[in-house]
Amino acid sequence: MNIGSFKSVNGQLLGSVATATIDLARLGLRPVESTNERAPAFEIMVLNVAKRWVQIGALWEMTSNSSGESFYQGKLDDPSLPEPLQIMLFGDAEEGYRVVWNRPTARRENLDGSRTGRRTRANTGDDFAGNATADGQIADANVNDPDYVPQM
Repeated sequence: MNIGSFKSVNGQLLGSVATATIDLARLGLRPVESTNERAPAFEIMVLNVAKRWVQIGALWEMTSNSSGESFYQGKLDDPSLPEPLQIMLFGDAEEGYRVVWNRPTARRENLDGSRTGRRTRANTGDDFAGNATADGQIADANVNDPDYVPQM
């Protein structure tokens, strides 16, 4: 989903990002000068209420595995946000960039140590409420006893 854009204005990349709860009307991309290959390509700057530029994120240059297209990926983060906002920029400095929002998919580790985007759980039949049958009914005979405390 497109949530903003950046374009070149007097040699600077300026833009904005807006969602239902976020309105960052004045953003800038400041190029990072570094020889470190892991350094970001840009720092994301915002003009705050005191009219000062402060950094709220960074963007790294990436290349699409399928198309070979270059794009930038990073996040906006600030103590006022409930969580970081993952973004990607597509386009170029001459034509401008469109800002795309991306919700990361949580990766979870399976019991065998492999990773997946989906959560899996071994069905052992033991839960904190007692044993369950295949149709989800509690199989423990003591569960109706008011003094019964299931073993964890």
